[in-house]
Amino acid sequence: MKRHKLLPLSETMHLILLSLREPLHGYAIMQKIEEMSSGTVRIAAGTLYGALDNLLKQNWIEPYPSDDPRRKVYMITPAGLEILEIEKKRLENMIHLY
Repeated sequence: MKRHKLLPLSETMHLILLSLREPLHGYAIMQKIEEMSSGTVRIAAGTLYGALDNLLKQNWIEPYPSDDPRRKVYMITPAGLEILEIEKKRLENMIHLY
């Protein structure tokens, strides 16, 4: 299988995909990433929305129905989960080398 051009994932893309295992809107994604990283990673809005556009184009995330029309909510797709699994195996292999 040919390796995808976006692999390995950047830390930002990785954290966004991990955060979207539940439906979240942009600001909530930023908060979730800060929480998941114990405050060590803060993603700027411009970076986040550029990454979300990229992830949407790859069909790794998709819009999720929202009660609030002012907020775009996203969730990871099965293809996105598959990418996370590929990355998990790659990282486990790297850790094993230590």
